[in-house]
Amino acid sequence: LQTCRDLLDAGAIGDPVAATAFMLSPGHERWHPAPDFYYLPGGGPLFDMGPYYLSALVTLLGPVRRVTGSARASRTERTITSEPRRGERIPVRTSTHHAAVLDFAAGPLATLVTSFDVPASDAPNLEIYGTAAALSLPDPNTFGGPVRLRAAGEEAWREVPIERPHTDNSRGLGVADLAAAMRDGRPPRASGDLALHVLEVMHAVETASREGRHVEIVSTVERPAPMLGSPPPPLRDT
Repeated sequence: LQTCRDLLDAGAIGDPVAATAFMLSPGHERWHPAPDFYYLPGGGPLFDMGPYYLSALVTLLGPVRRVTGSARASRTERTITSEPRRGERIPVRTSTHHAAVLDFAAGPLATLVTSFDVPASDAPNLEIYGTAAALSLPDPNTFGGPVRLRAAGEEAWREVPIERPHTDNSRGLGVADLAAAMRDGRPPRASGDLALHVLEVMHAVETASREGRHVEIVSTVERPAPMLGSPPPPLRDT
């Protein structure tokens, strides 16, 4: 995603116009040993996986201004097919499919779909469309994956070389950056403001569906600064 940020900041796609984000899954009861909480209030695909997708979109496009959307639960219960509780039925008490439209403060629109109701799909994880080109992004739940660019008039996607570090599993990177930010006196990239903004957007999708309206987003956040080309310098004991 940092490579994608570099491309956007360099104007590789022109002015960003729109984005799509799809997190489509048949549900976690197929593999998780205790999937109950995924189907309780506070769970569901949006609150489970939405933070990855929304954090990526806000990092790339800036804060969200307004949200609308629809949500539903396709079933009232699920049957666990993983061990050790295979065959047990669990209740569904939250939405399992969301379709949202996000208006970003800078102008772009994004379509976000998260689901535990989709048996299979070839929909892309993330794509951003600009006035000059389209950008295909890897799964934001990982740190690697191909980045592809396709300019208007080109017949095929071009894979962009990844020159940034942290392409492996680097889930401690945000904590390391937070510690470095405290030491250096700068804002952390994975900030509380970013978390609050993403959380408000997710709740707004549910509110928009329930009340049948657009929901204005009250919070805002600056786009996190791009990561440096190398890991944060090591911290020394004090």
